[in-house]
Amino acid sequence: MSKFTMGVDVGSTASKCVIIKDGEEIVATSVVPVGTGTSGPARVMKGALEQVGLTSIDELDGAVATGYGRNSLKEVPEQMSELSCHAKGAYFLFPRVRTIIDIGGQDSKALKLSDNGMLENFVMNDKCAAGTGRFLDVIAKVLEIGLEDLEKLDEQSTKELTISSTCTVFAESEVISQLASGAKIPDIVKGIHTAIASRVGSLAKRVGIQDDVIMTGGVALNKGMVRALERNIGFKIHTSEYCQLNGAIGAALFAYQKCIQAEK
Repeated sequence: MSKFTMGVDVGSTASKCVIIKDGEEIVATSVVPVGTGTSGPARVMKGALEQVGLTSIDELDGAVATGYGRNSLKEVPEQMSELSCHAKGAYFLFPRVRTIIDIGGQDSKALKLSDNGMLENFVMNDKCAAGTGRFLDVIAKVLEIGLEDLEKLDEQSTKELTISSTCTVFAESEVISQLASGAKIPDIVKGIHTAIASRVGSLAKRVGIQDDVIMTGGVALNKGMVRALERNIGFKIHTSEYCQLNGAIGAALFAYQKCIQAEK
């Protein structure tokens, strides 16, 4: 009899959900672009359940919540730290992973794993918006562009432009000044990517970078940001179509593990 387990990753800016069959096959995925304290978590779980023909979390064999808002989900019986879930998810997607760089909505982190996928060390920035998805969000609004346009604009850049402020508020002012002095939007976008890469790259260097390097979180879908980080750290960075769902995948795998252990 197949076992279906759910992982829910409730972030600050997005809710992600995955259902895995027998700890091996991803059979449902759902992302809602609003996070903790909103209707996002309920909607994201409903969306995933519908994909496998279920209506309630009680029909599953197990579920684990992770992320910034994990403790707000009363209907999910178990919670786990996002660091553990990110390590588990990345090892599932990339069995040779040794370094994970995760840029989330409100924080960024670098994780170092052992050969067998166990978390060995981590460094986290959760005190400042610089180096997070929130930083990109603020700048995209100033430039009046969508987040989905950043990658394409980065490719069109022809000039190296330095954004020196590491604070989101000051960087916003700096970008407005650059626009006023005639700087082109593609060059500003590339400059912003480079500035974030400098911030996040220093986290990764502190944790000790080893191949393979994986990038997770929604920002990993932006190839301009990935390229900027590669330039900064000097390593090839691997991404997956599931990079935004990485924490949820890890949570679903932990739910499966707990389910198997309970049967023993």
